[in-house]
Amino acid sequence: MGVRTARPPLRLTLAARHPALSFLARRIGAALLLLLVVSILIFAGTQLLPGDVANAVLGRNATPEALTSLRHQLQLDQPASERYVDWLTGVLHGDLGESVSAHTAIWPFIRPRLANTAILALCTVLLMVPLALALGVLAATRAGRPLDHFVSVVSLAMISIPEFVTGTMLALVFATTLGALPALSLIGPGETALDNPEILILPIATLLAASLAQTTRMVRAGMIESLRSEYVAMARLNGFDERRVVTRYALRNALAPTVQVIALNIQWLVGGIVVTETVFGYPGIGHTLVDAVSTRDIPLVQSIALIIAAFYFAVNIVADLLVVFLIPKLRTAQ
Repeated sequence: MGVRTARPPLRLTLAARHPALSFLARRIGAALLLLLVVSILIFAGTQLLPGDVANAVLGRNATPEALTSLRHQLQLDQPASERYVDWLTGVLHGDLGESVSAHTAIWPFIRPRLANTAILALCTVLLMVPLALALGVLAATRAGRPLDHFVSVVSLAMISIPEFVTGTMLALVFATTLGALPALSLIGPGETALDNPEILILPIATLLAASLAQTTRMVRAGMIESLRSEYVAMARLNGFDERRVVTRYALRNALAPTVQVIALNIQWLVGGIVVTETVFGYPGIGHTLVDAVSTRDIPLVQSIALIIAAFYFAVNIVADLLVVFLIPKLRTAQ
């Protein structure tokens, strides 16, 4: 009679067969836990704002009855712990609450603004990634030459200029002086940013300036290191064409750290979009957040901040998966 061996647990078997799925599950679990912590910080931060929210919203001439009614609407007459639980429960059920300033449900109110911001960010990323790869590879393959110095100096200068300065200068030149583009990126009711593509040019150029420069410098550094590696030297000794050596061997290995930088730049776009949308009056989520803070619309501020935090975690997870895809040995790592 043979000896029966114990069968490994199902979850261990799945982890062994699909390490990428196990990695993804761990990352999503960690992100959800961190998002819970962030939600506590967001709620606590909005509650610690100085002054009375009801007075800030209704103004000095508000009657006591109106103040009492608004405080009850915002649940300010309840303990903070109960308010947080009610808010988090609503979020988990897809109810972000009601905007105090807009007097409407938050999700229908911010949905078109999220779409506007998504269009602006997506257009910026679609331009940034190929341009950064092309400029970074071009500079690395000509390291120490005039073209490399030019790309390095220009990228460093672009990184050093804040977004509001870049946006103001672009508006001054192309809108005020030349009159070629609109100074304000306004979108009419029922329209999207794609209905008037010209309003996207200056905001995209503003966001592209610093993000493109930083990514280009990272691609250049990674490519120079890859081009000096032993496997690239071996590929050249085997007689491979230089273009094949650059694209198939050097660039692939340089992309892994570059993906993380691209992810950081996409996350940086959130902060840059807040400034850029404010400069050009673009009706996106960043402009809405600034207005919500100025009007002390606490439910709207909490919802937008939580959405931004969830976006940060999602970008990190996607970037980690791309790194696993680019580095084969990570797919089998236990």
